[in-house]
Amino acid sequence: MITVLATGVQTTVQDVRGRPGRADLGVGVSGAADRRALALANRLVGNAPDAAGLEITLGGFAATFLTSGVVALAGAPAPLTVDGRAADPYRPVVVPAGAQVRLGTPATGLRTYLAVRGGIAVTPVLGSRATDVVAGLGPAVVTEGDELPVGPAPTAPVPVVDLAPPPRSDGVLRVVPGPRHDWFADPAVLLRSAWSVTDDLNRVGFRLEGPELVRADAFAEVELPSEGVIRGSVQVPPSGRPTVFLADHPVTGGYPVIGVVVDADTDVAGQLRPGDTVRFRAVSV
Repeated sequence: MITVLATGVQTTVQDVRGRPGRADLGVGVSGAADRRALALANRLVGNAPDAAGLEITLGGFAATFLTSGVVALAGAPAPLTVDGRAADPYRPVVVPAGAQVRLGTPATGLRTYLAVRGGIAVTPVLGSRATDVVAGLGPAVVTEGDELPVGPAPTAPVPVVDLAPPPRSDGVLRVVPGPRHDWFADPAVLLRSAWSVTDDLNRVGFRLEGPELVRADAFAEVELPSEGVIRGSVQVPPSGRPTVFLADHPVTGGYPVIGVVVDADTDVAGQLRPGDTVRFRAVSV
């Protein structure tokens, strides 16, 4: 059992799978914004890849471990201490019973993933332990004073790892043409430009600042009926500045999608923070 002392900007329970295949019911996939980081943290403590962990935004998390355990951090490299002693991310760390675990603010990246050996054993909802902050599915957003259950430790031993390498986080997002890329006078502006992440950012997605993506004359006054969108969709509202959808995106949208970030690179997108520069690179399907 873990008793939460502080949550920082936002802490949620997440897993890598989410709730796929239910868009027809209005249920989004959700799950970790950076699935690779959570899967890595789980591997470091010997969990199954789909074990639930904590997604911590910009650090500031603290908790007391009522029983001893093993933890690992991946994603944004937040400074980690166990009872005031510094420990490294990207490696398994033993936490004695009664010890306090605290995370500082990461210098880069946005979301840090804390895996606990045995996983966070909250009750699954529709097959997932992920918190969907928009739909209100899954466990509630973690708050101070919460007690989080930890599952039984796996039978396999903790892997012997000196230090795992952090994943790529260079802000380059590979993109394929979206279903409405022909609605724009010059869709290549998306690829030629350097975009800046604004502070309008959450688990749904983030807005970008840069040149205006102007609609072609034939579509300048056309209203688009709502159609399905997926994680990685780059939607362009009337402002002409794109929005990139992340884990808790809506299942439909009414603005044209100029491109779609390839699935693997949506994990990179999940680590972008306000002020970061984003570039899109075209790839074929």
